[in-house]
Amino acid sequence: MSLFSDNIRSLRMKKKISQEKLAESLLITRGRYVKYEDGTSEAPYEILKRISQYYGISIDILLCADVRKIKMDDLVKLENNRLLLPVIVNNEGDNLIEIVTQKAKAGYMNGYSDPEYIESLPRISLPFLGPGLHRGFTVDGDSMPPHEDGDVIVAKYIEKLGEVVDGRTYIIMTKNDGIVYKRLNKNKKNLLVVESDESFYTPYEVKASEIEQIWEFKCNLGKKDKKRVNIVPGSIEEMFLELKNDIRRLEREK
Repeated sequence: MSLFSDNIRSLRMKKKISQEKLAESLLITRGRYVKYEDGTSEAPYEILKRISQYYGISIDILLCADVRKIKMDDLVKLENNRLLLPVIVNNEGDNLIEIVTQKAKAGYMNGYSDPEYIESLPRISLPFLGPGLHRGFTVDGDSMPPHEDGDVIVAKYIEKLGEVVDGRTYIIMTKNDGIVYKRLNKNKKNLLVVESDESFYTPYEVKASEIEQIWEFKCNLGKKDKKRVNIVPGSIEEMFLELKNDIRRLEREK
């Protein structure tokens, strides 16, 4: 059995429709549909699309989330069959901001579509941010001054790549690089140029197909108020940062 099999069985039973009637709606035989529900055969993309359209649920949810645990009213519905995001609200109906801590980053990569995981994250409320889905991400490293290691960047979810504005900063999540906070530019078709504000770090490109999520910077919840000290050219600190940059570049090229 698979999560997909469990999902389509649960959805069918909730809708109170027989396998035969559902198969007719999907323009396939009952025998073929039964194999998908039993998990003995994998549904091709065209069938996935029909099931998705029939229930009004994204393909990502059908394949990656347990629909038995999801309250559909708590989801943000996106265009083009993209992943639905769970939204947590407080008793007053205000959207709460989940904070993805440094320890939680690895888990977030696997659980960002799981309502139970999102609900387990620490949450705060910042009413001045206005409408939209917001989330906080802890900054790693020193590549985006004045933001420092351990600061929390609160950002707004971006539904479409076309909403990215050249030169602004974003939290982006990719399969290869994980979660990073960088400045983005759409210099090429279907590519984002990812840049650090610290000049020691070399810009790199990310394909649009590799991006899981994009969040636009809204505010910084910093923990320090010290003034940034400029790095002296030719100093040991400059050499150290250049070495770190070389190591990260080599890791990306593996």
